[in-house]
Amino acid sequence: MPHTFFAPGLSGGNTYTLPEDESKHAVRVLRLREGDAVELIDGAGSIYQAEVAEAEAKRCQLRIVQQQQVPRRAYQVHVAVAPTKNLDRMEWLVEKATEVGIDRLSFMRCARSERRELKLERLERIAVSALKQSGQAWLPQLDELTDFATFVHSLDPATTFIAHLAEGERISLAQVAAAGNRCCILIGPEGDFTPEEIELALGRGIRPVTLGHTRLRTETAALAACHTVHVAHELA
Repeated sequence: MPHTFFAPGLSGGNTYTLPEDESKHAVRVLRLREGDAVELIDGAGSIYQAEVAEAEAKRCQLRIVQQQQVPRRAYQVHVAVAPTKNLDRMEWLVEKATEVGIDRLSFMRCARSERRELKLERLERIAVSALKQSGQAWLPQLDELTDFATFVHSLDPATTFIAHLAEGERISLAQVAAAGNRCCILIGPEGDFTPEEIELALGRGIRPVTLGHTRLRTETAALAACHTVHVAHELA
């Protein structure tokens, strides 16, 4: 398998020069030499086969040999989650959701959220790494941390579901996930959404769903929701 590099914004042209840090890694760590095959992905659906044209540690130039355009799935997977206090668990979620296949991952600030601020830079790097590792072509969109009420009002209620633990009738996400080509699932913090947040979502027409009979940790529930949507569409 050729080594894979992330090349955002790559379009047209027959050559691509790796950034200095990537050039150094390619030449001094991976020991790539002229003529060696590599792969480039732009995160926007294109995969390029290329070869090393100039193996310089500060300027490794690649020659594009072939381009393949990978179409998006016929459906979109969007999960919105209240990030945990332990950032490692959100990093794990970003990595695994990217590997499984997610189009958009949003972060919500809820009343019971333990984490009130979130920087995306490291999470974005983890998503890129997972994209390269899994061989996918589309980089997921990561959204800044937004207050729950503001975020809920930006959603289409017809394609949005809330997974909460409060009493009341809920339907299995697996039963409704394949009903349309877009699906957004809201996952609350440890301690769940407050009654007021649930009432706000239901008042907007967002439907309540369950992910199963066990109580899941926040990041596990978010990944399970993502996987459930995929399985529902595969079986539809």
